[in-house]
Amino acid sequence: MSDSENLFPPSLSAALLKLDPEDGEQIMEYLKTHVLLSREKALLQASVREQKKLLVENSKLKKDIEQLRVQLQEKQRRRTAKALLSQNPSPPSLSPAPASPVVPAAPAEAPPPSSQVRREKWSRRRRARPASDPLGAVPPVDVSRLDLRVGRIVSVRRHPLADGLTVQEVEVGEDAPRTVVSKLGEKTHLEQLPGSLVVLLCNVKPCKLRGVASQARLLCCSAPDDDDVALLLPPSGSVPGDKVTVTSYHGDPDRLLPSGLWKCLQVDLQVDVGGVASYKGGSLQVKGKGRCRGPALTCCCLR
Repeated sequence: MSDSENLFPPSLSAALLKLDPEDGEQIMEYLKTHVLLSREKALLQASVREQKKLLVENSKLKKDIEQLRVQLQEKQRRRTAKALLSQNPSPPSLSPAPASPVVPAAPAEAPPPSSQVRREKWSRRRRARPASDPLGAVPPVDVSRLDLRVGRIVSVRRHPLADGLTVQEVEVGEDAPRTVVSKLGEKTHLEQLPGSLVVLLCNVKPCKLRGVASQARLLCCSAPDDDDVALLLPPSGSVPGDKVTVTSYHGDPDRLLPSGLWKCLQVDLQVDVGGVASYKGGSLQVKGKGRCRGPALTCCCLR
């Protein structure tokens, strides 16, 4: 006997047939159907409650994972910064020489050649220190050391020796455009790029990529699987040469980035859920014109 047949005792069915021989059987079928529907409704409501509970737990787990990811990135940034500082030790502190009794001057002898060379090098280092940093302290490791500018793509062509690379000429407010070699992905429509405004990292070390010298880096939004790539867009009204900065980071950019610093800072350059490019919560912006955005990708990194 199925569950639907056990919903009511046989005596109830017999009583209904006795009271209404013609429609008693139909009434029983109606009652059975109604009870089964009530049961299914109760099961569905319980399933919905369980689903809501799972969604809440899933959201909590996502927050925990995000906090752990941020902590891991911070530890990685500190390790990289520590490695950079160990590669560039600060010069010895200048302490006043102890007083010595005055003795008659003796004919000065010329220092050995090696000592003379060291003194000249040290003198040049001291002259090279900025006035605001008389002790030659190591600059902070943050986004202010990046020379980010708005650029306009003048032309685009395929790299002659590499299928996955493209060569762009980008105007950045200088006397001549800069040549940039990039990997933009297969989904990028190259014919639509000329005239587009982009964000350019201008103080990277120039290098040759498959025989073509690249003088800067285009900032792109990149999905985790690296298949989907989109150019980071400056705010409307920007012009080539406009500085891109982050609030609360007011240092001057390096003339040339040291090796490894870009990778150290890159882990904190991201596009948030609203599509705004940011560094540690601060938006990348052109002062007085707006914030830089990813056109289509969110919750991704900048590269």
